[in-house]
Amino acid sequence: MLYLSLISGRNPELLIGQHVVSAPIVKQSGLEVMSTGYMVIDGGAPTTVSYISNASPLPSNKNEIAMCTAMAGEMLGMKLIYMDAGSGAIKPINESMIQKVASCIHVPLIVGGGITTPEKAVANCNAGADVIVVGNAIEKDASLIKAISAAIHASVL
Repeated sequence: MLYLSLISGRNPELLIGQHVVSAPIVKQSGLEVMSTGYMVIDGGAPTTVSYISNASPLPSNKNEIAMCTAMAGEMLGMKLIYMDAGSGAIKPINESMIQKVASCIHVPLIVGGGITTPEKAVANCNAGADVIVVGNAIEKDASLIKAISAAIHASVL
């Protein structure tokens, strides 16, 4: 289970507060827990995460802030870093930001939000994403998952 801590936000409830409340239940579940530094990146539209967390997303053109946030998450012991532009993002995370973050961390990097084409998925992987998350686009066209998978395996691996 990805145990997300919103490291790009400043809401203490989502940095640690809710984790304290849920820890006994999660521990009792027996699930493998992977501490994940979750970073919300501006995708050009308000996201549910930003609304619920009352946190502003990181600006999409501030690669240095994203890099430093990811490094801090890794130094705090996060086993994964997850950069997300949000469901239905108008602007997906740009490759330069992915590359900057990927180049400075040693844990796997997950990227999601606004990935609607096989080409964008391949570009994200080539920029350094270890895992991509595609949601809304597949809900609209289930065949897209096969196209994305084929493109990644043909281009990246």
